[in-house]
Amino acid sequence: MRYFILLLSLCFISCYNPQRKCEDFKTGTFEFETYLNGDLVKTTFIRNDSLEIEIYKNKKDTASIRWINDCEYVLKSVNPKNMAEEKPIHMKILSTSNNSYTFEYNIVGKNNKQKGRVTKVD
Repeated sequence: MRYFILLLSLCFISCYNPQRKCEDFKTGTFEFETYLNGDLVKTTFIRNDSLEIEIYKNKKDTASIRWINDCEYVLKSVNPKNMAEEKPIHMKILSTSNNSYTFEYNIVGKNNKQKGRVTKVD
């Protein structure tokens, strides 16, 4: 009986799919907070269906967006200032809530994925 309950529990856990209403986050104004060298920093970005303007420490950067599907897109800097900025970034929305989403990202062609959480403010 114990094994049956354990097997049934594993079935329910493996069938769990997080909410993903990605289309709600294709456009708008968003904020992302992270710790950088021990300090909490905030980045704001404004996104439409083809461009994203990032504002960090009063500096703006623009990236083009190529949507792969409703939950994945590739960002590419419009005016890269160095070789690192020339590399496109793959973004994947993992789960959504009313006003935020959890995502993972990596440089295209690299396996080192990082995660974050974004809040939609407008």
